[in-house]
Amino acid sequence: MPPKGPENSPADWSRGKNSRPRAIRRLVIWYRRNAAVTTLVDSATSSATAAGNVAGNVAETMVSGAGTVASSVLQPLVFDPLRRLQGGSIDSIDERDRLWVAVDGMGGDHAPGSILDGCLQAIERLPLKIKFIGERDRVLAAAETLQLRDQLQTAIDNGHLELVASGPSIGMNEEATAVRRKRDASINVAMDLVKKGQALASYSAGNSGAVMASAIFRLGRLKGIDRPAIGALFPTKDPGQPVLVLDVGANMDCKPAYLHQFALLGNIYSRDVLQVRRPRIGLLNIGEEECKGNDLALRSFELLRDEKRLHFAGNCEGRDVLSGEFDVVVCDGFTGNVLLKFLESVGSVLLGVLRAELPRGRRGKVGSAFLRSNLKRIKKRLDHAEHGGALLLGVNGICVIGHGSSKSLSVVSALRLAHSAASHGVMDDLAELQSCCG
Repeated sequence: MPPKGPENSPADWSRGKNSRPRAIRRLVIWYRRNAAVTTLVDSATSSATAAGNVAGNVAETMVSGAGTVASSVLQPLVFDPLRRLQGGSIDSIDERDRLWVAVDGMGGDHAPGSILDGCLQAIERLPLKIKFIGERDRVLAAAETLQLRDQLQTAIDNGHLELVASGPSIGMNEEATAVRRKRDASINVAMDLVKKGQALASYSAGNSGAVMASAIFRLGRLKGIDRPAIGALFPTKDPGQPVLVLDVGANMDCKPAYLHQFALLGNIYSRDVLQVRRPRIGLLNIGEEECKGNDLALRSFELLRDEKRLHFAGNCEGRDVLSGEFDVVVCDGFTGNVLLKFLESVGSVLLGVLRAELPRGRRGKVGSAFLRSNLKRIKKRLDHAEHGGALLLGVNGICVIGHGSSKSLSVVSALRLAHSAASHGVMDDLAELQSCCG
């Protein structure tokens, strides 16, 4: 039985906040030491349904009234790849700090509605102004459907959002060469705004091949960079320090010189945006030894070992990617994309396993009430789609590529990433890299 006391009854917890921490601490200690949760349920209510409700109330009380106890006892280990970038909410935004970002409003499976919703949320939470490019009639119809019309008009009136008309968009299943035929497609218009200096960064959740092609044709490659790379942030054991992995899909077949260039690009991004003083660069390989790997790995190792502009920490095995021992990991796009897609599945698989392992019956209901929100949080923090997008590195402008299934919260995270890159002088350091490579 749980420990006796005047504040032990759930009904007595409503007497005041001061009585809650003691009651919660006693309940948590008892819950951890006793396997027979049924006794607790029987003493709290007279039915299994009421037991579930009480458990939910207990969990809610623990979060609000005894956060310290909940964190130390019930809070599981979680990962947040963008924790350093996301930070807390902004209470007030200085209008002078707002930066223009061009958004492809027609790109993605849920465009334009979810993209517009995410942009409107980002305007309220981040020092941004957005040029929203899309087919005007479809954008306004989506705003009406999602009841965003008033919010959209307010953002326009305040000068925080500008609707920019575009022609027919490029579908998710079209070839990348479509960017040449559809010259006024939304993604092309977004890249042109960056090239003209009317926006400091672009974002699109559309066809990634088309986004990359448009960036290369409209913005051009950096001097000394043969192939742009897509860099994605992966979680590590340290929740505050993600690892940048590139390339994750732009280049299926690579030469050693490409991986060398990826390392230089990743070094600048990790240093400027993630604020890592001296990024540790790793080469994805099948072993730590210098003699391991295929021809690409062996020749790339030699180039990275002799490169004085970065700190090469050696080969990185697959099991070490999320270890926190590396800040940047370079690989060819084929391997990186497999790694990315594998990570995307981890969150849902882990959640399914944990659910299957929870006990059945009333014990399972009580346990689930304590853990449900935490399990969902784990899944989201491991799911790459929840973290916005990846930076296209190597083009002459800041370009963030979002996941095709991005919804509003993913858009907010991607725009946060774009803002962080635009406000940390990434392009200035990339220009310096060009002069070194020239």
